[in-house]
Amino acid sequence: MSVIFAPLLPWPAIWAAGGVALVLLALALWRGLRGWALRALAAMVLLAAIAQPSLQREQTAPLSDIVLLVDDRSASQTLSDRAAQTDAAVANVQAQLDAMPNVETRRITVKDGAENAGTELGAALSEALASEPRARVAGAVVISDGQAHDAALAPDLPAPLHLLLTGHAADWDRRLLIETAPAFGIIGEESAIRLKVENQGNVPADIGGKAKLTISIDGKNPKTYDVNVGRDLELPLTLDHGGQNVVQFTLAPIEGELTTRNNTATVQINGVRDRLRVLLVSGQPHAGERTWRNLLKSDAGVDLVHFTILRPPEKQDGVPVSELSLIAFPTQELFVDKIDEFDLIIFDRYGARGILPSAYFDNIRDYVERGGAILVAAGPEYATVESLYQTSLGSIMPARPTGRVLSESFLPRPTELGLRHPVTA
Repeated sequence: MSVIFAPLLPWPAIWAAGGVALVLLALALWRGLRGWALRALAAMVLLAAIAQPSLQREQTAPLSDIVLLVDDRSASQTLSDRAAQTDAAVANVQAQLDAMPNVETRRITVKDGAENAGTELGAALSEALASEPRARVAGAVVISDGQAHDAALAPDLPAPLHLLLTGHAADWDRRLLIETAPAFGIIGEESAIRLKVENQGNVPADIGGKAKLTISIDGKNPKTYDVNVGRDLELPLTLDHGGQNVVQFTLAPIEGELTTRNNTATVQINGVRDRLRVLLVSGQPHAGERTWRNLLKSDAGVDLVHFTILRPPEKQDGVPVSELSLIAFPTQELFVDKIDEFDLIIFDRYGARGILPSAYFDNIRDYVERGGAILVAAGPEYATVESLYQTSLGSIMPARPTGRVLSESFLPRPTELGLRHPVTA
């Protein structure tokens, strides 16, 4: 029970009025005036009425404390016996918290972050704290291996944070980090990849400061080097073909390291040339050839090789070959010997009329699968028996002819893969 006041006037005014009444009462006593006691009583009653005192009886109930119990279930917690350690620690802490009076537990399980974001312990704590009254949070217990990739996002806790660390004091590991790698590289020129080999944990003294690193491109011709541990390594790399080049780095495993999953790293580099070499093959003369040439020649970075089929093989007019001012179509040179020198092959109104044997089309298909590109610009002939779709190129064509011809506008768009290709991007 307590006394509370709800004054009608500010306290300084009430104290001032009380002071004035006390002075008047003292003056009445000094002069010996009668009735001073009644005046004093009236002044006290008036001041008490202005202060409005009242009795208050409170009925309170204590609120329980809240403890945040965070258990890390990310991929690194599956190494060794960390999962069993986590289970045992969670059960032990939960049992102790349950035995405490007026304590509530909030269980938060943290898994791997989206898009390989790692262990997001900071975000989990922030989200859990935001949903609870801060004044009731008595503490947080985190059971983890200590790997938090968003530690900077950890909230300012109003209570202590305790970490139960899983693993063993003798644990150690070696990992490979790719620090910088180019997305594109010019064929025949050196590109630099920066990487680092790190030792973590209680590394044995007999391990040494060297590591065996194996490098391969597209899984071919692997080469092994001795590299220094703990130092930035800048490795020169020369690409020998266009398109996607898969560069794989592998560390030789060592007995006793925690895991070998981080001993391998892969980098994808698109090989491009400093100039775009285009082979344009026109199946017949037409006015659009000039448009092709103007378009491709407008860019100084494009090297254009253009052939037009002026005399198909089936044409027989009795004119001796020696009297024709034409050259033979160099199919062997273009589509076998030097096909990999081109970044793009354009077939302009070209029909399969026996000029190219099927083996050449097979070679063109293999060229595309190795990273090259073809563009087929065709009209209604694409829906006929002379369509290039009827050759082995049909397996890589993005469109299949149905035999129907629709005379309307059409706007082609690159696919998701086309947006990343060095030619069509």
